[in-house]
Amino acid sequence: MHNPLDDAAADPFAIAREAAERIAERTGVDRHEVALTLGSGWARAAELMGETVAELPATEIPGFSAPAVTGHVGTVRSVALPDGRHALVLGARTHLYEGHGVRRVVHGVRTAAAAGARVMVLTNGAGGIRAHWRPGTPVLIADHVNLTATSPLEGATFVDLTDLYSARLRELARSVEPTLEEGVYVQFRGPHYETPAEVRMARTLGGDIVGMSTALEAIAARHAGMEVLGVSLITNLAAGIGSDPLSHAEVLQAGRDAEPVISRLLARIVERV
Repeated sequence: MHNPLDDAAADPFAIAREAAERIAERTGVDRHEVALTLGSGWARAAELMGETVAELPATEIPGFSAPAVTGHVGTVRSVALPDGRHALVLGARTHLYEGHGVRRVVHGVRTAAAAGARVMVLTNGAGGIRAHWRPGTPVLIADHVNLTATSPLEGATFVDLTDLYSARLRELARSVEPTLEEGVYVQFRGPHYETPAEVRMARTLGGDIVGMSTALEAIAARHAGMEVLGVSLITNLAAGIGSDPLSHAEVLQAGRDAEPVISRLLARIVERV
């Protein structure tokens, strides 16, 4: 199926507005104040946040496509929060390594902004560089290092990223769970896992977490004027930190094991956002 974002001359923001209009039409909700992208292990949070108003296949919304990665659901969901607000839950994430281009990677974020969201919550499953972070540990993202060699911004578009990951939202998250630690997320292109030497490089650069998503989405969210909260689920120790070989099956199992706890945590955080 042709995706309009694949046309070089297309306006990605116009397509995001069209997608937001389709969501409003199909859900009956004019404005979604909060948006979440749910990575591996985080999917059940949508069920715990409130009542689902509508759930749409992502392929029915302009610019979206079905997820190519096991562990991601291919839907967009509107959830009524207890305080009367609505959350837009994006279960269809496109990763850069899928080869569709960066416009598709950040389309969900831009659609969320067009739908009215002022807060963007980005979650992921990732590898931990700190040895005491065992699989199942949630970690707040305080900053990132973008090693993808690309940006979602086109042309002379200059955006200040000094406080990209909101200190206010991180403090709010710690008011829900005071034991939450934070770290610097390093995004690699993937899809292969990092080598031990690359993990050592990431640690030398100041990194604490390694993964294949989130940083580009966060940049697009800031450009759109949203406040960003990033949370990683440590699904494994990064290469060379632990002794076990890495596998996607391990990532999925760690997500399943941690899902009840981290989903409740995220739902409680969203209540206060």
